[in-house]
Amino acid sequence: MFYYLAQFSDQFAVLNVFRYLTFRAGGSVLTAMLVAFIFGPAIIRWLKNKQGRGQPIRSDGPQSHLLTKQGTPTMGGVMILLGIGVSTLLWADLSNSYVWIALIVTMSFGLIGFIDDYLKLTKRSSGGLPGRVKLIGEVVISVVASYFIIDASSPELAKTLAVPLFKNMLIGLGVFYVPFAAFIMVGTSNAVNLTDGLDGLAIVPVMIAAAVFTLIAYVTGNSVFANYLQIHYVVGAGELAVFCAGVIGAGLGFLWFNAPPAMVFMG
Repeated sequence: MFYYLAQFSDQFAVLNVFRYLTFRAGGSVLTAMLVAFIFGPAIIRWLKNKQGRGQPIRSDGPQSHLLTKQGTPTMGGVMILLGIGVSTLLWADLSNSYVWIALIVTMSFGLIGFIDDYLKLTKRSSGGLPGRVKLIGEVVISVVASYFIIDASSPELAKTLAVPLFKNMLIGLGVFYVPFAAFIMVGTSNAVNLTDGLDGLAIVPVMIAAAVFTLIAYVTGNSVFANYLQIHYVVGAGELAVFCAGVIGAGLGFLWFNAPPAMVFMG
């Protein structure tokens, strides 16, 4: 949204700063972090009031968790999604298809997690949504997103796998592109779930990965850097740096409440 203020830079020269991707990525980090900081306490209080005894603690974990973690609310991922959503909508170029694909896929996966947590709380069981149902939902979302990615770029580019640091080494995936892309999206999403288990354990690797993807998005979306680093230039990919920066900021804000002893679980 702020990106469009640059259109008035002829009248107000200072507004030209909103054209710069680095400035907007920095703004995205700060905005997402502030959203989590400001709304985090209210969200945690609301979750505690609604959940009562909090998330059911697995009996096969450390026995100390049955005492120290009891009553801790879950669904803290809501503040992460809120931070990402607000920062992306404020700082990204909303005419960019890649931004909307990333944002909608993130929110859709978050909805699956919300339903899973809701069932855990209402059934008072750590089972939640059946694994098969979650997997089917994630696969459907990923497959649909894969086709939108093809539409957002050229089919030849979308279906080609570039090997880092080797500009001329391209692997044509052809009909295997959609299952490959879906596998990556579903796999990375579930990797976060598998990592979660200790206070702050999941969100820190997420922020590290988001920082790397922020850099990747920036250099691949910049023709000068892409040519210099011998990587393929992808038109419009740079805007994903704003989205990834929002993930970092939201993660930092969430970590404040999730660091030991956790006040809320991601869910």
